Amino acid sequence: MPIITAVTSHDVRFPTSLSADGSDAMNKDGDYSAAYVVVHTDDPAVKGYGFTFTIGRGNDLCVEAARQRGLPLVGRDVESTVSDLGGLYRELASDSQLRWLGPEKGVVHLAMAAVMNAMWDLAARVAGKPLWRLLVDMTPEQLVDAADLRYLSDALTRDEAIGILTEMAPSRESRIAELEARGGYPCYTTSAGWLGYSDDKLRRLLQEAVDEGYRHVKLKVGADVEDDIRRLRIAREVIGWDANLMIDANQVWDVPEAIEWIGKLAEFKPMWIEEPTSPDDVLGHAAIRAAVAPIGVATGEHGMNRVLFKQMFQAEAIDFCQLDSARLASINEILSVYLMAKKFDVPVCPHAGGVGLCELVQHLSIFDFVYVSGTLENRVTEFVDHLHEHFVDPCIVRNGSYVLPSQPGYSAEMFEESVAEYSFPDGSYWTSASTA
Repeated sequence: MPIITAVTSHDVRFPTSLSADGSDAMNKDGDYSAAYVVVHTDDPAVKGYGFTFTIGRGNDLCVEAARQRGLPLVGRDVESTVSDLGGLYRELASDSQLRWLGPEKGVVHLAMAAVMNAMWDLAARVAGKPLWRLLVDMTPEQLVDAADLRYLSDALTRDEAIGILTEMAPSRESRIAELEARGGYPCYTTSAGWLGYSDDKLRRLLQEAVDEGYRHVKLKVGADVEDDIRRLRIAREVIGWDANLMIDANQVWDVPEAIEWIGKLAEFKPMWIEEPTSPDDVLGHAAIRAAVAPIGVATGEHGMNRVLFKQMFQAEAIDFCQLDSARLASINEILSVYLMAKKFDVPVCPHAGGVGLCELVQHLSIFDFVYVSGTLENRVTEFVDHLHEHFVDPCIVRNGSYVLPSQPGYSAEMFEESVAEYSFPDGSYWTSASTA
């Protein structure tokens, strides 16, 4: 088998701030960016691709941290390395000098996500399977060996984790067939609801979403309550009252403010309020949840690690878990969150509002349904219709559902031309923009 010869990292930034794509009450001018990692081997046909997501400035810090994370991989045999990604994860996570910079949070944890995403992509490519299929074909023991269960035994033991998977294993193929028959895994769209869009654009994009078969749409809120009321009224006029409407405040409120503001929007019957306060405030989320029910509380895209999710579950602080494929430390940590969510009976609806995240989370949601949750009730995964043209194996959405990916890997590879054009600051786009 090939040997890993290098791990390169690239600062790729797209100018989404120019069109207000991605705009919300907290992040008004983000440029969707990726700290993009490529694992090279001495066989040019064998590579792994991964990334973590940022919104512009500071992406270079993640790129350098990913380079540091990838250094220990050079010289390793691909076959033996991808056969034990749990062991590799634990080895990289035990680097005490890098760990000190987190631990398990911030830039170094984002870098871990980028590197391990690339290694899981490499493992799926070597196996000739899409990532979701690679995971589905693993035994319960193999999956639990890969999962990071540290600090979780008061909420989930190894035996409990194996038990959850063992119960679901015999019926995996029937659920794959169910997804194929229904056209894929259900998703919702945020593409209509960015805060910087005009009312006319909001109305047009909402109608397009309805015409394309979406039964769930999400709008950003939190900058001005009267604006929120007007925009939500437009949304209900377009999508009707039978469709599901979600709202997202992107962390802008303190706890009492969140409760008051959500109360003023309750007439529009949102399915959930997303990120109503600081993503680290477990008890704050619990207080908001108790006050705004039956509106659900959702959070997780800024959930820094599995321990925070453990506390959210234990405190009964959330109704929907929105883990992020590029903030948690790849599959190893994501597996643990899915298994805890199953035990605590909390639906997982992954975050995907960023470049490449839709490509990744489709694999995660399919795996969850097939091997962990076994249900689609109250489960829907985010879709944002931006920047897919830069990916070699882009996600496909039809009639409000993610079509099951069929190509080997984690769908993370970008076109070399896109990387060259949008690399910061020396790519052709950014040099031209600087000159202009």
